[in-house]
Amino acid sequence: MRFQTWRKLWLNLAIAEKELGLPISDEAIKQMSDNLTIDEDQMKIAAEEEKRRRHDVMAHVHTFGVVAPEAAGIIHLGATSCFVTDNADLIFLREGLNMVIEKIAITIDRFTAFADKYRDLPTLGFTHFQPAQLTTVGKRATLWIQELLWDLRNLTRARDDLGFRGVKGTTGTQASFLALFDGDHDKVEALDKRVTELLGFPYAYPVSSQTYSRKIDNDVVLALSNFGSTVHKIATDIRLLAHLKEVEEPFEKDQIGSSAMAYKRNPMRSERACSLARHLISLSQDVLNTSAVQWFERTLDDSAIRRISLPSAFLTADILLSILQNISEGLVVYPAIIGRRISQELPFMATENIIMAIVKKGGDRQECHEKIRVLSHEAGREVKEFGRENDLIERVKKDSFFAPIVNDLDKLLDPKSFVGRAPEQVDSFILNWVKPALQPHQEVISNAKAAQLNV
Repeated sequence: MRFQTWRKLWLNLAIAEKELGLPISDEAIKQMSDNLTIDEDQMKIAAEEEKRRRHDVMAHVHTFGVVAPEAAGIIHLGATSCFVTDNADLIFLREGLNMVIEKIAITIDRFTAFADKYRDLPTLGFTHFQPAQLTTVGKRATLWIQELLWDLRNLTRARDDLGFRGVKGTTGTQASFLALFDGDHDKVEALDKRVTELLGFPYAYPVSSQTYSRKIDNDVVLALSNFGSTVHKIATDIRLLAHLKEVEEPFEKDQIGSSAMAYKRNPMRSERACSLARHLISLSQDVLNTSAVQWFERTLDDSAIRRISLPSAFLTADILLSILQNISEGLVVYPAIIGRRISQELPFMATENIIMAIVKKGGDRQECHEKIRVLSHEAGREVKEFGRENDLIERVKKDSFFAPIVNDLDKLLDPKSFVGRAPEQVDSFILNWVKPALQPHQEVISNAKAAQLNV
């Protein structure tokens, strides 16, 4: 892919130079066009040349010339190595982002289906991982989706902002091309514009050094690293929910959770996602440090690390999306466990509703508050010291003070009355935010759904 892309760059440079009047034959263009694919024999020639010359670009200039002899004298005409290496990297960044964007859209769609299905299933909310007001399973999932939508936005921006290094010469001054065109500045500018168009970019960076600015790598990898933080948050939530036995990631029929503890259902997918997400997050430091230490027009200490960090960022993001999509397609919810946990905490949360109901029946607010306070502490002691169930409501029923509202207690304790606008928030979020964001990606989402049905 890399070396064939270099050949495409050399071909389009030659085409543009010919269009602007340089003496390049039709046969040279044809031979280059006919030999864009590089086979194993040519790779061996290139490897031998690189071993001898210690220069990868010149090795491939020579190899391309072997199969396109009429073009051998004009391949790479006026260009520096970064014409192919950097422009190719920008092409790879664009194509890599396209792949990641498609997969993140599919993942968002899967989580959206989950959120919609459980839009109104009450569940205990947690702040500080301590029991808090109720939310719904679907509403909690929208928090994950919202961050994924921001990642989709960031990655799309990074892709759409990508420019082309273009035809800039050894130190970015275009001096070699100005010499080729006998000092004609207009033709040099036209060459830069034409090659950019031929490679499908909307614009070329107006100025560059020998390389494109490594801050471009920052824009891309930081967006990918940011996605890594989203994955870690989602996967951590799922791991905690698995501990609570409320929601589990997919667990295969014959899957083994532990070699010793046969009952275990470890959230291994989510654990793997957290592990890889930390690596993806850390890669942001590679690109930031690299861009920070580029001297003047360039230095070569960027090359080796970029060959590691850029592919690693994309490969890690790609496998994280595969894991996350797999999780999102098979999440298992246990309403009975969720309901039991709610029942343990809801009586305490319902005390304000009970107070208000008593007041509406003509009772004294302060007296009711004191009675509820005492009963709550008694019930809390049963739970904490003796490990018994929360019996606050039974205590309320037995106290004659609360007789006027005993028949209303079931309604006052209905979990759905404690979730606020969570179901409506899910509906509104999907309609106004998720669907518009996914609209440009409907074809790939539909294809993915069809493939899933065929498995």
